[in-house]
Amino acid sequence: MNTLIRSIAALVSLTITFSVSATSWHDDSHYVALGPRTGYYVVRPGSSLSDQLGIDGAPTIDTADSFRHGYGADALAFRFNRAGILSALLAYIVQATPNEFYTQRLGSFIRGQSRLPDAKAFFGQPQSIERRPDGFIAYYAIQVYNPFEELGGGRK
Repeated sequence: MNTLIRSIAALVSLTITFSVSATSWHDDSHYVALGPRTGYYVVRPGSSLSDQLGIDGAPTIDTADSFRHGYGADALAFRFNRAGILSALLAYIVQATPNEFYTQRLGSFIRGQSRLPDAKAFFGQPQSIERRPDGFIAYYAIQVYNPFEELGGGRK
């Protein structure tokens, strides 16, 4: 009886260990420093860093969605204080490889100095704005296409 309980406990422990490691396997979220007050986070949707930054409301669309045929959306997140000044570093919520067009432009935003009109000059009107007690987050959706997902080779 004791060996049966030990075997079940070991199996449950291994199952939990492998499921946790599989969940975080593709999470390569990280910070890209460009200067003392410039830089951005590259964040995977649903990652622990996404939770820490409070940007779960980003308008991302999974390219692996079978109804979208490889089309989806990544997002940029700009956190502004009540005065409309960039109060935190930017986040680029991305499913695959970040697009160089956007990463080059993110380097021109300076925390504590850049304003919402600066973001609008580069990216236009935000697709959504999330109000916060200390200000707001402006989200910009970036349309993306992954041909691998269109062929049915996506995540399950």
